[in-house]
Amino acid sequence: MSWVGKSVLVTGAGGFIGSHLVERLVSLGATTKAFVHYRSDGSWGWLDRSRYKEDIEVLAGDVRDFGSVSSAIANTDVVFHLAALIAIPYSYRSPMSFVETNVNGTLNVLQACRLANVQRLVHTSTSEVYGTAQQVPISESHPLQAQSPYAASKIAADKLVESFHLSFGLPVVTVRPFNTFGPRQSSRAVTPTIIMQALTGDTVRLGNLHPTRDLNYVENIIDGFVRAALCKDGIGWTVNLGSGVEVSVGDLAKLIFTLVDAKAVIQVEGHRVRPQGSEVDRLIADNASAKERLDWEPAVSLEEGLRLTVKWMREHLHKYRPDEYVL
Repeated sequence: MSWVGKSVLVTGAGGFIGSHLVERLVSLGATTKAFVHYRSDGSWGWLDRSRYKEDIEVLAGDVRDFGSVSSAIANTDVVFHLAALIAIPYSYRSPMSFVETNVNGTLNVLQACRLANVQRLVHTSTSEVYGTAQQVPISESHPLQAQSPYAASKIAADKLVESFHLSFGLPVVTVRPFNTFGPRQSSRAVTPTIIMQALTGDTVRLGNLHPTRDLNYVENIIDGFVRAALCKDGIGWTVNLGSGVEVSVGDLAKLIFTLVDAKAVIQVEGHRVRPQGSEVDRLIADNASAKERLDWEPAVSLEEGLRLTVKWMREHLHKYRPDEYVL
C-alpha cells in the first residue's frame, strides 16, 4: 500500500519515538498530523527541530481531553497512538497521573477512532507489561504482570484496546516494543543515562546492574510501526518488537565505555534502584510473530545503534543534565 494520499495522525508526536515516526511517515508521502501535548510556550517537543517541520500539521492538545482528541482524529485514515507517561520511577510518586494519561487517554483515542471510522489504529504497548520473564524468550502469550504503576496503566490500556476490537470491531494492531533507544531519548532511560555520564565524567551512577533488557534502535522500532499499519492479517493481534537478544545493564555500560573510549567506573546508588518487588529482572523477546505477520526484524544491530546514538549525544550534550537523576 502506498502512503501517498493517506491521512495519518500520531499522538505523542513531540516525543522520542513519536517524532521519529512522524518524520518517517512524511518521508513516505503520508499527509501527516502530529498531536502534541499543549504547552504554554508553544513548543512542539522534538518536532521544533525537525527538517520536515513545514510538511507537518501540528495539533496541540491533551489526550486526557476527549474534545481535542476527537477533533484531531476526525477525517483520519490511520492513527498511531504513542502518547503516554512512561517514566517508571515517576509512576511510584504519581500513579494517578499515569491512569489519567495512559488509561483515560487511550479510552479517548479509542472512542474517537470508533466515531471517525478509522481504517487502522496502531496502539503502543510496552515489554514492561510482562514483568520479569517467567519463560524465555517472551512471546505475546506470556502472562501479564504489573510490577509498577506504569506497567499497570499500560496493561489496562492494552485491554481497553482489545475490548474495542472484540466489542466494536475496531481495526487495531498493538505493537509491544522492547527497550527502545536512540537519538532524542531523555536521560530517564538507561542507555542515554550511561552515555551521558560516560561522556562527561569518570563515574557512571546507576541502579541495579543485573537486570537484562532486549535493546532496540529506534529506527528498527519505527519500521515495525509502519509495517503494523500495513499488515493484512494482523488486525486484533499484539506483536512484540524485539531483537531476541538480551544484555545486562552492567554489560551495556561496559560496551558503551568501549565505544566512547571512557575509563569510567560504575557506582550503584540506592535511590536509583527500583523497589524489590518492582524490579523486572529479565526481558528478552520472542519476535517470531513480527517476522511472520509483519515481515519485520531489526536491521540495525545493538552496537551500530549505540554508535549512532553516541554520535548524536556528543553533538547534543547541552540538552542533558549529567549531574541529575531524571525520573
